[in-house]
Amino acid sequence: MGLIMLLSGCQSSGAQEKPVVTQPPATAASQPGSPPPSKPPTWPGPDNTGVPKDLELRKSGPMRVTKSGTVIDGVEVTGYITVEADNVTIRNTRVRGTKGWWGILQREGFTGLKVEDSEIFGNGRQRTQFGILNQGKMITVRRVDIHTISNGILTQQGVVEDSYVHDPKYYSGDHTDMIMSTGPPAAGTSLIIRHNTVINTLDQTGAIALFQDFGVVKDVTVEGNLLAGGGWSLYAGAGVKGKSSNIKVIDNVFSRRVWPKGGSAGPVSYWDNDGPGNLWRGNTWADGGTVTPD
Repeated sequence: MGLIMLLSGCQSSGAQEKPVVTQPPATAASQPGSPPPSKPPTWPGPDNTGVPKDLELRKSGPMRVTKSGTVIDGVEVTGYITVEADNVTIRNTRVRGTKGWWGILQREGFTGLKVEDSEIFGNGRQRTQFGILNQGKMITVRRVDIHTISNGILTQQGVVEDSYVHDPKYYSGDHTDMIMSTGPPAAGTSLIIRHNTVINTLDQTGAIALFQDFGVVKDVTVEGNLLAGGGWSLYAGAGVKGKSSNIKVIDNVFSRRVWPKGGSAGPVSYWDNDGPGNLWRGNTWADGGTVTPD
Protein backbone atom coordinates (compact mmCIF):
# COMPACT_ATOMS: atom_id res chain seq x y z
CA MET A 1 0.00 0.00 0.00
CA GLY A 2 3.04 2.24 -0.15
CA LEU A 3 2.76 3.67 3.35
CA ILE A 4 6.17 4.69 4.69
CA MET A 5 6.50 5.66 8.33
CA LEU A 6 9.37 8.00 9.24
CA LEU A 7 8.17 8.73 12.78
CA SER A 8 10.41 11.50 14.03
CA GLY A 9 11.70 11.84 17.57
CA CYS A 10 11.69 8.17 18.58
CA GLN A 11 13.13 6.95 21.85
CA SER A 12 15.20 3.79 22.29
CA SER A 13 15.40 0.86 19.91
CA GLY A 14 15.40 -1.86 22.55
CA ALA A 15 11.66 -1.80 23.13
CA GLN A 16 11.78 -4.36 25.90
CA GLU A 17 8.39 -5.12 27.37
CA LYS A 18 7.96 -4.30 31.04
CA PRO A 19 5.53 -6.52 32.94
CA VAL A 20 2.86 -4.25 34.35
CA VAL A 21 -0.81 -4.30 35.13
CA THR A 22 -2.44 -2.00 32.64
CA GLN A 23 -5.81 -1.67 34.32
CA PRO A 24 -6.82 1.94 34.95
CA PRO A 25 -5.60 2.95 38.42
CA ALA A 26 -7.72 2.46 41.50
CA THR A 27 -8.55 5.38 43.75
CA ALA A 28 -6.52 5.64 46.95
CA ALA A 29 -8.48 5.12 50.16
CA SER A 30 -8.99 8.18 52.37
CA GLN A 31 -7.17 8.42 55.69
CA PRO A 32 -9.10 8.32 59.00
CA GLY A 33 -10.48 11.74 59.82
CA SER A 34 -10.00 13.08 56.30
CA PRO A 35 -12.91 14.19 54.11
CA PRO A 36 -14.13 11.57 51.64
CA PRO A 37 -12.37 11.78 48.29
CA SER A 38 -14.22 13.20 45.34
CA LYS A 39 -15.64 10.65 42.96
CA PRO A 40 -12.82 9.52 40.65
CA PRO A 41 -13.19 9.58 36.89
CA THR A 42 -14.35 6.36 35.28
CA TRP A 43 -11.56 5.54 32.87
CA PRO A 44 -12.09 3.37 29.82
CA GLY A 45 -10.95 -0.19 30.48
CA PRO A 46 -11.92 -3.84 29.96
CA ASP A 47 -15.31 -3.44 31.65
CA ASN A 48 -16.64 -0.54 29.59
CA THR A 49 -15.03 -0.93 26.15
CA GLY A 50 -15.02 -3.65 23.53
CA VAL A 51 -17.76 -6.09 22.64
CA PRO A 52 -20.54 -6.25 25.26
CA LYS A 53 -20.26 -9.36 27.41
CA ASP A 54 -22.34 -12.42 26.51
CA LEU A 55 -23.06 -11.14 23.02
CA GLU A 56 -23.09 -14.01 20.54
CA LEU A 57 -21.06 -13.18 17.44
CA ARG A 58 -21.27 -14.58 13.90
CA LYS A 59 -17.94 -15.84 12.58
CA SER A 60 -16.38 -14.48 9.42
CA GLY A 61 -13.14 -14.39 7.49
CA PRO A 62 -11.65 -11.15 6.09
CA MET A 63 -14.18 -8.60 4.84
CA ARG A 64 -14.05 -5.97 2.08
CA VAL A 65 -16.83 -3.39 2.28
CA THR A 66 -17.73 -1.57 -0.95
CA LYS A 67 -21.34 -0.43 -0.32
CA SER A 68 -21.86 2.94 1.36
CA GLY A 69 -23.94 2.85 4.53
CA THR A 70 -23.06 -0.76 5.33
CA VAL A 71 -23.48 -1.79 8.99
CA ILE A 72 -21.38 -4.65 10.38
CA ASP A 73 -22.87 -5.66 13.72
CA GLY A 74 -22.13 -8.66 15.93
CA VAL A 75 -19.38 -10.33 13.91
CA GLU A 76 -16.16 -12.09 14.90
CA VAL A 77 -13.71 -11.54 12.06
CA THR A 78 -10.52 -13.52 11.74
CA GLY A 79 -8.40 -11.36 9.46
CA TYR A 80 -9.17 -7.76 8.55
CA ILE A 81 -11.94 -5.40 7.49
CA THR A 82 -11.12 -3.14 4.53
CA VAL A 83 -13.55 -0.25 3.97
CA GLU A 84 -13.90 1.17 0.47
CA ALA A 85 -17.18 3.02 0.92
CA ASP A 86 -18.63 6.00 2.80
CA ASN A 87 -20.46 6.05 6.13
CA VAL A 88 -19.75 2.46 7.13
CA THR A 89 -20.49 1.42 10.72
CA ILE A 90 -18.70 -1.40 12.54
CA ARG A 91 -20.11 -2.17 15.99
CA ASN A 92 -20.18 -5.02 18.51
CA THR A 93 -17.49 -6.72 16.46
CA ARG A 94 -14.27 -8.50 17.33
CA VAL A 95 -11.42 -8.40 14.81
CA ARG A 96 -8.79 -11.07 15.38
CA GLY A 97 -5.99 -9.70 13.27
CA THR A 98 -3.66 -11.98 11.39
CA LYS A 99 -0.30 -11.19 9.82
CA GLY A 100 -0.64 -7.97 7.87
CA TRP A 101 -0.99 -4.22 7.91
CA TRP A 102 -4.29 -3.64 9.72
CA GLY A 103 -7.29 -4.89 11.62
CA ILE A 104 -9.60 -2.21 10.17
CA LEU A 105 -8.69 0.10 7.28
CA GLN A 106 -10.61 3.01 5.75
CA ARG A 107 -8.99 3.58 2.36
CA GLU A 108 -8.13 6.92 0.79
CA GLY A 109 -11.07 8.63 -0.88
CA PHE A 110 -13.68 7.47 1.64
CA THR A 111 -15.09 9.01 4.81
CA GLY A 112 -17.51 8.53 7.67
CA LEU A 113 -16.30 5.25 9.16
CA LYS A 114 -17.60 4.58 12.69
CA VAL A 115 -16.11 1.86 14.88
CA GLU A 116 -17.97 1.38 18.17
CA ASP A 117 -18.06 -1.15 21.03
CA SER A 118 -15.56 -3.42 19.34
CA GLU A 119 -12.25 -5.18 20.04
CA ILE A 120 -9.25 -5.35 17.72
CA PHE A 121 -6.09 -7.33 18.43
CA GLY A 122 -3.27 -9.29 16.84
CA ASN A 123 -2.47 -12.92 17.45
CA GLY A 124 0.76 -12.07 19.30
CA ARG A 125 2.92 -14.20 17.00
CA GLN A 126 2.75 -12.35 13.68
CA ARG A 127 2.70 -8.56 13.37
CA THR A 128 -0.61 -6.76 12.92
CA GLN A 129 0.81 -3.32 12.17
CA PHE A 130 -2.27 -1.19 12.94
CA GLY A 131 -5.43 -1.80 14.89
CA ILE A 132 -7.25 0.93 12.95
CA LEU A 133 -5.60 2.65 9.99
CA ASN A 134 -7.37 5.64 8.43
CA GLN A 135 -6.14 6.66 4.99
CA GLY A 136 -9.44 8.40 4.24
CA LYS A 137 -11.11 11.43 5.75
CA MET A 138 -13.41 11.41 8.81
CA ILE A 139 -13.49 8.54 11.28
CA THR A 140 -15.11 8.05 14.69
CA VAL A 141 -13.82 5.50 17.22
CA ARG A 142 -15.81 4.99 20.46
CA ARG A 143 -15.53 2.45 23.28
CA VAL A 144 -13.07 0.31 21.35
CA ASP A 145 -10.52 -2.01 23.00
CA ILE A 146 -7.30 -2.30 20.94
CA HIS A 147 -4.29 -4.35 22.06
CA THR A 148 -1.52 -6.77 20.99
CA ILE A 149 -0.71 -4.73 17.89
CA SER A 150 2.29 -2.63 16.82
CA ASN A 151 0.30 0.62 16.52
CA GLY A 152 -3.19 1.19 17.86
CA ILE A 153 -4.85 3.92 15.78
CA LEU A 154 -3.38 6.06 13.00
CA THR A 155 -5.52 8.95 11.76
CA GLN A 156 -4.97 12.61 10.93
CA GLN A 157 -8.56 13.65 11.63
CA GLY A 158 -11.75 12.49 13.31
CA VAL A 159 -12.75 11.61 16.88
CA VAL A 160 -11.23 8.96 19.13
CA GLU A 161 -12.99 8.80 22.51
CA ASP A 162 -13.87 6.56 25.45
CA SER A 163 -11.52 3.85 24.17
CA TYR A 164 -8.86 1.59 25.72
CA VAL A 165 -5.68 1.32 23.65
CA HIS A 166 -2.98 -0.67 25.42
CA ASP A 167 -0.38 -3.44 25.63
CA PRO A 168 1.30 -3.29 22.23
CA LYS A 169 3.37 -6.13 20.85
CA TYR A 170 6.92 -5.30 19.75
CA TYR A 171 8.42 -6.79 16.57
CA SER A 172 11.93 -6.06 15.36
CA GLY A 173 12.23 -2.65 13.71
CA ASP A 174 8.92 -1.29 15.00
CA HIS A 175 8.11 2.20 16.19
CA THR A 176 5.22 1.65 18.55
CA ASP A 177 2.46 4.17 19.29
CA MET A 178 -1.04 3.71 20.63
CA ILE A 179 -2.80 6.71 19.05
CA MET A 180 -0.91 8.71 16.46
CA SER A 181 -1.14 11.27 13.72
CA THR A 182 1.60 11.87 11.17
CA GLY A 183 0.61 15.25 9.77
CA PRO A 184 -2.12 17.88 9.51
CA PRO A 185 -5.80 17.01 9.20
CA ALA A 186 -7.67 17.32 5.93
CA ALA A 187 -8.93 20.82 5.12
CA GLY A 188 -11.92 21.78 7.23
CA THR A 189 -11.44 18.96 9.76
CA SER A 190 -9.67 18.41 13.07
CA LEU A 191 -8.52 15.58 15.30
CA ILE A 192 -10.07 15.11 18.75
CA ILE A 193 -8.58 12.55 21.17
CA ARG A 194 -10.81 12.64 24.23
CA HIS A 195 -11.27 10.55 27.39
CA ASN A 196 -9.29 7.46 26.47
CA THR A 197 -7.04 5.17 28.49
CA VAL A 198 -3.84 4.96 26.46
CA ILE A 199 -1.05 2.74 27.82
CA ASN A 200 2.14 1.84 25.97
CA THR A 201 3.95 -0.81 28.02
CA LEU A 202 7.16 -0.45 25.97
CA ASP A 203 10.04 2.03 26.27
CA GLN A 204 9.24 3.52 22.83
CA THR A 205 7.65 5.42 21.15
CA GLY A 206 4.50 7.07 22.62
CA ALA A 207 1.06 6.65 24.10
CA ILE A 208 -0.27 9.59 22.03
CA ALA A 209 2.06 10.78 19.27
CA LEU A 210 1.58 13.80 17.01
CA PHE A 211 4.33 13.61 14.41
CA GLN A 212 5.32 15.85 11.49
CA ASP A 213 6.27 13.09 9.07
CA PHE A 214 3.93 14.37 6.34
CA GLY A 215 3.38 18.00 7.32
CA VAL A 216 3.00 20.50 10.15
CA VAL A 217 0.65 19.36 12.90
CA LYS A 218 -2.34 21.60 13.65
CA ASP A 219 -5.93 21.56 14.92
CA VAL A 220 -5.65 18.73 17.45
CA THR A 221 -7.36 18.50 20.85
CA VAL A 222 -6.00 16.00 23.40
CA GLU A 223 -8.36 16.23 26.35
CA GLY A 224 -9.14 14.22 29.46
CA ASN A 225 -7.07 11.13 28.68
CA LEU A 226 -5.18 8.79 31.02
CA LEU A 227 -1.67 8.36 29.56
CA ALA A 228 1.24 6.09 30.47
CA GLY A 229 4.35 4.53 29.01
CA GLY A 230 6.35 4.75 25.82
CA GLY A 231 9.54 6.77 25.43
CA TRP A 232 7.45 9.89 26.03
CA SER A 233 3.80 9.45 26.95
CA LEU A 234 2.91 12.38 24.68
CA TYR A 235 4.66 13.66 21.57
CA ALA A 236 2.96 17.04 21.33
CA GLY A 237 3.32 18.05 17.69
CA ALA A 238 6.54 20.06 17.30
CA GLY A 239 8.95 19.16 14.52
CA VAL A 240 11.32 20.30 11.81
CA LYS A 241 8.66 21.09 9.20
CA GLY A 242 7.29 24.13 11.02
CA LYS A 243 5.52 25.52 14.07
CA SER A 244 2.53 23.50 15.22
CA SER A 245 -0.68 25.43 15.81
CA ASN A 246 -4.02 25.09 17.56
CA ILE A 247 -2.84 22.11 19.61
CA LYS A 248 -4.88 21.96 22.81
CA VAL A 249 -3.66 19.62 25.58
CA ILE A 250 -6.17 19.91 28.40
CA ASP A 251 -6.94 18.04 31.66
CA ASN A 252 -4.99 14.87 30.89
CA VAL A 253 -3.72 12.58 33.64
CA PHE A 254 -0.23 11.09 33.35
CA SER A 255 0.44 7.86 35.23
CA ARG A 256 3.76 6.48 36.54
CA ARG A 257 2.51 2.90 36.53
CA VAL A 258 4.62 1.84 33.52
CA TRP A 259 7.69 4.08 34.04
CA PRO A 260 8.54 6.35 36.99
CA LYS A 261 8.74 9.36 34.65
CA GLY A 262 5.49 8.54 32.85
CA GLY A 263 7.36 7.50 29.71
CA SER A 264 10.81 5.97 29.99
CA ALA A 265 12.26 9.44 29.19
CA GLY A 266 9.47 11.62 30.56
CA PRO A 267 5.81 12.58 30.26
CA VAL A 268 5.88 14.95 27.27
CA SER A 269 8.17 16.16 24.54
CA TYR A 270 8.01 18.12 21.27
CA TRP A 271 5.72 20.89 22.54
CA ASP A 272 5.66 24.26 20.77
CA ASN A 273 4.89 26.58 23.66
CA ASP A 274 4.68 29.58 21.34
CA GLY A 275 2.74 27.89 18.55
CA PRO A 276 -0.27 30.00 17.50
CA GLY A 277 -3.36 28.86 19.37
CA ASN A 278 -1.49 26.17 21.32
CA LEU A 279 -2.83 25.61 24.84
CA TRP A 280 -1.41 23.53 27.70
CA ARG A 281 -3.77 23.51 30.70
CA GLY A 282 -4.77 21.37 33.66
CA ASN A 283 -2.49 18.38 32.98
CA THR A 284 -1.56 16.46 36.13
CA TRP A 285 0.10 13.36 37.52
CA ALA A 286 -2.21 10.60 38.73
CA ASP A 287 -0.39 10.64 42.09
CA GLY A 288 -0.55 14.43 42.41
CA GLY A 289 1.30 17.39 40.92
CA THR A 290 1.25 19.37 37.71
CA VAL A 291 2.74 18.13 34.44
CA THR A 292 4.46 20.85 32.42
CA PRO A 293 6.39 20.51 29.14
CA ASP A 294 10.19 20.88 29.29
